[in-house]
Amino acid sequence: MRDDTPSRTAQWVAAARGLGMLLPDDVRIADDPFGVAFASTRVQRMLDERRPTLLAQLPGFKSWIAYMQVRTKLLDDAVRNFVDAGGHQVVLLGAGFDCRALRMPELADAVVYEVDHPATQGHKRGTLERIGAESPARYVSWDFETRAMDELADELAEAGHEAAAPTLTIWEGVTMYLTEPAIEASLAAIAAYSCAGSQLAMTYQAKVPGQKTSFATRLVQAAVARIGEPFKWGWDPAALPAYLEERGFALADDVSTPEAAHALLPPDLANTIPRTDHSHVALAERT
Repeated sequence: MRDDTPSRTAQWVAAARGLGMLLPDDVRIADDPFGVAFASTRVQRMLDERRPTLLAQLPGFKSWIAYMQVRTKLLDDAVRNFVDAGGHQVVLLGAGFDCRALRMPELADAVVYEVDHPATQGHKRGTLERIGAESPARYVSWDFETRAMDELADELAEAGHEAAAPTLTIWEGVTMYLTEPAIEASLAAIAAYSCAGSQLAMTYQAKVPGQKTSFATRLVQAAVARIGEPFKWGWDPAALPAYLEERGFALADDVSTPEAAHALLPPDLANTIPRTDHSHVALAERT
């Protein structure tokens, strides 16, 4: 992304979350009433003119909404389970336009820290102000390109983060855009501010040796590369447990999005997400 503009992929993700409202109530598994505020003017115009059927006919549109329903549900459940177990600190690392602090009542008694690039964060705060929504999140502006990740623990502490209390870190839609050194630095930073009992919930792209990239994945890669946010990283799911263990985390769960879709959605909607999709959601615990 450019230094002076918010992330375009973050905009797409938020819009897809919000446009889950186009699904029937009995199949919708995640809601984000704020997401559409970050959609493009074209999408908002179609909604204002009450033409959601036109949106549903756009190529790949229904699949994208279904995908975000599943990803959001898995991560929201991680938040709920963490809070139910007594956790009260959540860090959104590379928060984008995530509005969990606003839309999840389960976080009413928790402290949510949003860490992101100043341009994306500034656009988010301006958009929420425009629609009259005030987030209880604590914002930590962070330029990932220029600041050393080993400074993040101190920056969070200045914002009120308690290093001795368990923290859930949500690392959503980020890892695939990072280089290997950035992945290493980020995991070290997460480990530094996460005491034992903390958790890491992250999304990633699977890269299995000898496995060809699916057509659907190649389309997504081409689209994000065109806007300057290309895919760079992925893990082999079989190697992920050992990789995380070496860095202070124990893998607790790892599920592919297509598998989760068939467990959470009606078959006709789940089938819009290709079985060859390589996206995963993983949950790890700080050891």
